[in-house]
Amino acid sequence: MKIVIVGPGAIGTLLAAFLSKSKEEIWLLDYNKERALKLNQTGISLEGLSGDWQAKPKTSSDIKEIGIADLVIICVKSYDTKNAIKQSKTLVNEKSAVLTLQNGLGNIEIIAEAIGSERVIAGVTSLGATLLEPGRVKHAGKGETVIGRLDGKITVEMRSIREIFNKVGLETRITRDVKSILWSKLIINTGINALTAITRLNNGKLTEFEGTRRIMREAVTEAIRIAKRKRIKLAYDDPLAKVEAVCEATSGNISSMLQDVLRKRRTEIDFINGVIVRLAQELNIPAPINSMLLDLVKTIEAGYSLAL
Repeated sequence: MKIVIVGPGAIGTLLAAFLSKSKEEIWLLDYNKERALKLNQTGISLEGLSGDWQAKPKTSSDIKEIGIADLVIICVKSYDTKNAIKQSKTLVNEKSAVLTLQNGLGNIEIIAEAIGSERVIAGVTSLGATLLEPGRVKHAGKGETVIGRLDGKITVEMRSIREIFNKVGLETRITRDVKSILWSKLIINTGINALTAITRLNNGKLTEFEGTRRIMREAVTEAIRIAKRKRIKLAYDDPLAKVEAVCEATSGNISSMLQDVLRKRRTEIDFINGVIVRLAQELNIPAPINSMLLDLVKTIEAGYSLAL
């Protein structure tokens, strides 16, 4: 199977390294030509939970060099999804599958609009990764990856993905209710990401302070109300307890949103807390905490050039 990972960020780099341990043909697509050339020469360095080791997937910025893929894994930031799938369409034919392992909601619909819903596989991952520099990533958190289709079908391609991922040490399972998984991950991110970006605390520290713990619980409670109104069954009986458990399980992890803020980059706030705020407005449900978190992260982004 030829697998192309689109996006050399923390998760994309981590996946490329692990999948390079398989017998499959692994490519990392990086639209930055100079960076792609360097990564192709130096490979990837991993450290952290899985030890210190090297991997050398094929890396390119040239889609023509890669050719048609059996599986394309989208790992770019949510705000780049439309552009990424547009540029990657020539990697896909009628037999190809596209798997999204991204934060937030809306990515599946964007990809499906470009290539057709029958080829799209949704997924979430609880893996924690910190990009220390291009091609150098810290494996900061273990966790399962869950994949599925919105129509609930389980395909041969999905079984192959599960087998390949599990063989290289990436715990993976298939679900018939991926919407539940997507919403459950969204709620976890709603409670964690913005707060870490604002406070600049690691995940685990959020539960150590009464103030951040209270805000986290209130933000999650608002998101749960919306999920209930939309009749979405969540994967956890106690989502509040789950969010706190994730904080503890990934205590040393620097969230993706905090990584963005530290690098003065655009965050995915619109696709996480922003989604909760928009749906709350549509359903006429108050969501003051998520609105505040959205406004504060947007202010941080706008003030990058002004920060002391």
